[in-house]
Amino acid sequence: MLTILFDGIAYGMLLFILAVGLSVTMGLMNFINLAHGAFAMAGGYLTVVLMQRFGVPFLICLPLAFLATGFLGAIMERSLYRPMYAKPHLDQVLFSIGLAFMSVSAIDYFMGSQQQIMQLPDMLKGRTEIWDGALGMGHYRLFIIAICAALTLALQYVLAKTTFGSRLRASVDDSRVAAGLGINVNSVFAITFAVGSGLAGLGGALGAEVLGLDPTFPLKFMVYFLIVVAVGGTSSITGPLLAALLLGIADVAGKYYVPKLGAFIVYSLMLLILLWRPQGLFVRKGGH
Repeated sequence: MLTILFDGIAYGMLLFILAVGLSVTMGLMNFINLAHGAFAMAGGYLTVVLMQRFGVPFLICLPLAFLATGFLGAIMERSLYRPMYAKPHLDQVLFSIGLAFMSVSAIDYFMGSQQQIMQLPDMLKGRTEIWDGALGMGHYRLFIIAICAALTLALQYVLAKTTFGSRLRASVDDSRVAAGLGINVNSVFAITFAVGSGLAGLGGALGAEVLGLDPTFPLKFMVYFLIVVAVGGTSSITGPLLAALLLGIADVAGKYYVPKLGAFIVYSLMLLILLWRPQGLFVRKGGH
């Protein structure tokens, strides 16, 4: 039972890092980006290519995946996404889902449709068992929890305690007033989008070994990302974090105890929470 809980927490933390960028773009920037999973897939494939073809160590690939997908996100935000900010949500959905399908086709053409295999460093392999085997902790899942916990604390600090976080909240509450106060709203949104894309790429690099990596990745996990955002709410990162942990634990436990009903348990839990709190677990008061 403790091992299942541990694996569920690791899975949930990974889902949070993958989905937090979508939470930011939907909640803070009011943009529905269903192509968010494509950035995660890009980070995963970049890691695989760097490791398999160029021999780059895994631990170096992780920051490279973050930087590369963040840079890609910044370019796409400036050239493709920014004109869509003022469009109706249906237009945003159609636009971003089109990008997702385009990314799937491009990866399938250039990389093939087969599942990608990633070899982890020796220090991240293996498993440690304590309490006479009651709790088995995979070293890689421990690594995932540590990385994701550090990123969560850093994100919370940036959003709550820094000047950039204040400017972002002001830009979201009223972009015209923020611009009148001298805040470069476009730059704030571009940086936010780039960081969210970079976190997705980092999550894709971390999750390639756990979740699997193939061209259908953006479509396969799109529903999970949306569940994290819908259940957690889009006003802060605390809600998506809790939602991701609940989803991860429920998914792992469901697949272990009742494999045929695993997905049913996850969606049932989502429906119950949304019936209880339609706006998500955490809602920011005030603002527009």
